[in-house]
Amino acid sequence: MPSISAKKRIIKVFFVFITILILLIIRTGWLQFVQGAELQSLAYKQQTLDRAVNPSRGTIYDRNGVELAVSATVETVTVNPMNIETENKEKVAKALSTIFNLEYEKTLKKLKKKSSIETIVKKIEKDKADELRIWMEENNITEGINIDEDSKRYYPNNELCSQVIGFTGSDNQGLNGVEAKYDDILSGTKGKITRVSDAKGARLQGIVEEYVPAIDGDSVMLTIDATIQSIVEKYLEEACIDNVCTDGGNVIIMNPNNGDILAMATYPGYNLNDPYTINNEELKSAWNTLQSNERSNYLEKMWRNKAISDTYEPGSTFKLITASSALEEGLVEDIEKESFACTGRIDVAGVSIKCWRYYRPHGSESLRTALMNSCNPIFIGLGQRMGVQTYFSYLEKFGLLSKTGVDLQGEANSIFIAKEKAGPVELATISFGQRFEITPLQLVRAVSAIANGGNLIQPRVVKAVIDSETGETEEKEPIILNKNVISKETSKKVLSMMGSVVALGTGKGAQVQGYSIGGKTGTSEDGVNTGKYVTSFCGVASTLNPQLVILITLYNPTGEGGHQGGGVAAPIASQILGEVLPYMELEKDNTEGLEEVTEVQVPNVIGMSIKDAQDVLKELGLELKVNIDLNSEEIDKSKVFIKNQTPKEGITINSGTEIYVDI
Repeated sequence: MPSISAKKRIIKVFFVFITILILLIIRTGWLQFVQGAELQSLAYKQQTLDRAVNPSRGTIYDRNGVELAVSATVETVTVNPMNIETENKEKVAKALSTIFNLEYEKTLKKLKKKSSIETIVKKIEKDKADELRIWMEENNITEGINIDEDSKRYYPNNELCSQVIGFTGSDNQGLNGVEAKYDDILSGTKGKITRVSDAKGARLQGIVEEYVPAIDGDSVMLTIDATIQSIVEKYLEEACIDNVCTDGGNVIIMNPNNGDILAMATYPGYNLNDPYTINNEELKSAWNTLQSNERSNYLEKMWRNKAISDTYEPGSTFKLITASSALEEGLVEDIEKESFACTGRIDVAGVSIKCWRYYRPHGSESLRTALMNSCNPIFIGLGQRMGVQTYFSYLEKFGLLSKTGVDLQGEANSIFIAKEKAGPVELATISFGQRFEITPLQLVRAVSAIANGGNLIQPRVVKAVIDSETGETEEKEPIILNKNVISKETSKKVLSMMGSVVALGTGKGAQVQGYSIGGKTGTSEDGVNTGKYVTSFCGVASTLNPQLVILITLYNPTGEGGHQGGGVAAPIASQILGEVLPYMELEKDNTEGLEEVTEVQVPNVIGMSIKDAQDVLKELGLELKVNIDLNSEEIDKSKVFIKNQTPKEGITINSGTEIYVDI
């Protein structure tokens, strides 16, 4: 018979057993009912292995169906380290590193990891993947190496439209331009390959992989015309090189009636198939010596779309806005009537502001001739008569105080002094296009409102989306932001004056035989006291039936051709439009009275008298400009000699261009 102490021990053991049993029941209940769903999910994740199946990214087309960005089929190699026998790991690592030119030690390290999957190489061509397939077959390796279909982005035209199209990253995500803005549409939906494994990650026999197909991305059709874009880029590059534009340049061509951007070019561009290689030869040679942040800054600058992301002073091209606003307000009744007078300068709140031709004032002028002569005092006077409140209301109507809303990333807004802080001097400088900044696209949108009869249109670069599964095309409707910017009557008057600027004024160099081109030249400082200039030309074709607005902007031209808008930017417009208008099959206009535009070489007039130089230039259809009044009786033109000239001898320019000389 057991002793009392033995009984106590048995009872203690029993209670311990019961306690442990209760705790186990509680723990089992907790795992089953409280953590059951979570643990089941974790078990599923541990026992299943998903490999992503990348979709094919949608194609980017131009407006005519030309492929600008396409996805080609490539392959990606991954490994399941747990499924590769230990004795085979070194052999597999050696094969992978040899076939794909990889570092052996790094590859072997991946194979020795206890992870379920490791990526070896992405986006390889099929011939390389086939080499691996052959090796696997020859060495009887059937498990642990996966070769899956993938896609890679290609840009058939390399640099064409680079800052607009943008590019993708290593995982096919859009990083810039249209690729980034429309990434959700272009990227599609990933699929997957699911495989069930045991707790150690080894493949279970008899279990078939589950394949969920990817859904390809939709395609987009741009408003860009690849042919027009090519023409624009050709002449923009020539202009920037010939005129030594240290900060590049850009050109925009837009249909003013629906906001379609037909071309948007920035120079220099870059190769979309190699976007991380800098396009500057000097930088390229020193690239490896730069800090990582310096490299990033240079690349960001290269990718930057200056047409929408950079602001500048528009200069005299902005007089189109002042003229339109003044006409709409009824401040000018007759654009032909000589109701203004240029005395060479105008005093505003104690500040004297000169006309560019202060040494020989324009005298009596109509609004038409004031625009043709680009006479600052006249437009300052119009701004004064409107006043700050009214003038700023037109800035708002023309969309100059807000972003354009173009469907691209990185758009900047204008920089104006606050209306409440704008005094007489600020209003005066704004009236002729200085001491504020806008983007090139903001000016194009504003001038488009003049061209189309008063509608403020939202610019766009995508006109349609094409469904990848059905092939159906969804057209995007143009967006009119304001239908009452100016009246159609005002629009016709301003277009007529723009035609005179090109036919007889500072924009002669932009003439295209057979077409009534209208426009306005501009020259402005790039910042205050920087010694840099921005030269530009904003034009409409045709003034009788506007189908496009063009803006050429060149940053800091330092070549022998000078930096005047009429001498540098306007001839580029003539070259571009001379090819674009026939390509668009636009009907020619009645352009009787226009001077025939021919190209001539600038002669050397240094050392000549003013009289002899005038005779030489007149024979070539060129006009001499000098900073003295040549009509003064005190000037003997046969005894005043030229010390310097711009453009220099040998430069090819259009007839009608002005030659500036120093005496």
